[in-house]
Amino acid sequence: MDRYAQLRTDRPELFRNDPDGIQILTTPAEAAAAEQAVHDRGGTAPVAAAQSGVVYADPYVTLLRDPVRFPGGGLGLHLRMLGTAGAPGVVVLPVLPDGVLLLEHYRHATRSWHLEAPRGYGEPGADDEQNARRELAEELGARADELLPLGRLHPDTGLVAGHVVLYAARLTGHGEVERAEGIRRAVRFSFAEAEQLVADGRITDGFTVAALYRARLAGLLVN
Repeated sequence: MDRYAQLRTDRPELFRNDPDGIQILTTPAEAAAAEQAVHDRGGTAPVAAAQSGVVYADPYVTLLRDPVRFPGGGLGLHLRMLGTAGAPGVVVLPVLPDGVLLLEHYRHATRSWHLEAPRGYGEPGADDEQNARRELAEELGARADELLPLGRLHPDTGLVAGHVVLYAARLTGHGEVERAEGIRRAVRFSFAEAEQLVADGRITDGFTVAALYRARLAGLLVN
């Protein structure tokens, strides 16, 4: 609980309680009552599953299990994930004069190849645009002629506490992809082809679907 208490001090916005919402409990007695309620309901559940606080942390992600009171009055624990650095991630859709560039990226979580826009974690001390330009350079070996903001995205409101910032980047070319990170190649698609890949279910990455949709709404994907 010491690390959890320190996080509450350092990042109070993550522990705001809104009227009629799920309330995060703040006293040791309340936390203990929430843990006991989960333990009682879980029966033979492992003890660790009924403990609140910081469950796991590394330089990239932190997992919390918050003691909470639900709007109906019940007590429990709620798991959520947040970026350890506290900076939002970025997603950058590379836009060419006649189409878009997507990466063939192998993802460990799904054990599959995905067609994706470049993306990455935000770095402390850098603003969103700097993070976007860094990701383009690292993953695609590219420099944006123009960077266009496409707004914020909450990728999973049931689990992830933070958000990412979406951009479109106008490019005229690119360099080498970052093969050491599991990227096989960059593939150019016309605007119509990219949207058909979404419609056919061949692009399943949520960040990329959102970036393409926002770019369409912004008038950037002109067939």
